[in-house]
Amino acid sequence: MEAQAQGLLETEPLQGRDEDAVTSADFSSMLSEEEKEELKAELVQLEDEITTLRQVLSAKERHLVEIKQKLGMNLMNELKQNFSKSWHDMQTTTAYKKTHETLSHAGQKATAAFSNVGTAISKKFGDMRNSPTFKSFEERVETTVTSLKTKVGGTNPNGGSFEEVLSSTAHASAQSLAGGSPRTKEEELQC
Repeated sequence: MEAQAQGLLETEPLQGRDEDAVTSADFSSMLSEEEKEELKAELVQLEDEITTLRQVLSAKERHLVEIKQKLGMNLMNELKQNFSKSWHDMQTTTAYKKTHETLSHAGQKATAAFSNVGTAISKKFGDMRNSPTFKSFEERVETTVTSLKTKVGGTNPNGGSFEEVLSSTAHASAQSLAGGSPRTKEEELQC
């Protein structure tokens, strides 16, 4: 008998299938007429209270909207405030702080790496500019520019056209590169 009593007095909450069994059971035959009348009265009273509470809630919601309108608060402002608060809350999380620190550190390393690359490139250009090959090229360019200035500037009494000056300078540069003897001005003008 004790085993049967334990089965009737379970302490576990009702599960879905247990609730279905309870709702499908007909307890009205177990209740007296007086108990049925009391439960019906209680049911009517609860329904009335629920209706009243819904009406009160609706009135309070209308009042809330009126107050917000008077304060100039609208849906967009509320969304902005909620977004700002959410953004602030997210920024204060540990995960955000760790991610921010990691990305910041990575950015600093990348900046240092780019700076080192820039310094290395500048150093290479400086080394290249001081090399004998570059100095030789620079001297040839200076010689060509000086020659052009002299010919265009006019030590020649006849002056000469720009094409003649350009052609003679090109021939002079070609001769100096080839190692040949320089031509006279008449030979340069005939080209």
